[in-house]
Amino acid sequence: MDVHYTIVIADDHPLFRNALFQSIHMAISGANLLEADSQDSLFALLDKSGDIDLLLLDLKMPGSNGMSGLIQLRQQYPELAIVVISASEEDTVVQQVYSHGAFGFIPKSSDMHVLLSALKQILNGEPYFPTTINHNPHHQQLATKIAALTPQQYKVLTMLTEGLLNKQIAYELNVSEATIKAHMTAIFRKLEVKNRTQAVILLQQLEIN
Repeated sequence: MDVHYTIVIADDHPLFRNALFQSIHMAISGANLLEADSQDSLFALLDKSGDIDLLLLDLKMPGSNGMSGLIQLRQQYPELAIVVISASEEDTVVQQVYSHGAFGFIPKSSDMHVLLSALKQILNGEPYFPTTINHNPHHQQLATKIAALTPQQYKVLTMLTEGLLNKQIAYELNVSEATIKAHMTAIFRKLEVKNRTQAVILLQQLEIN
């Protein structure tokens, strides 16, 4: 394949990133490969990079909270082709990935032949999923709520899951505590919850075990 593609590999394991890097170069000559090892570094990379043809996304990077990271990416970059590459290979995970708008799912256990074949199919514009897909209305509702959050509200919510207090979150984001309280009010309203505990539980429902 001689078409020049720009592909982002987002995974926090350097060895796997490197293996994927080598595999893609074998399959796609002249591919421009970029790397990210966390949700924050991924968003920073996408913000400053131009035309990205494909994002290969691990669901368990720091800051991603499983499916919620995918949902936020879909919300902010609706045109971006996102393919999840994950060690969590259960049918339910594949179903969720599909329902949250990914273009494909490749199990990390796939051998080289399957991986390269899947990548070529995806770059030819055809989605790749290893199992039959069914929709889950509950996860669709959760996804809609998470997608309604602004990037800053999402960041506040993920910090809540880490057990940080309002004062600590304000310090980390370099804003006032009053701003964080305003974010909290908006988050609770959009997620239709009454307190931080309920908000954290809702987000945890989208995590991958």
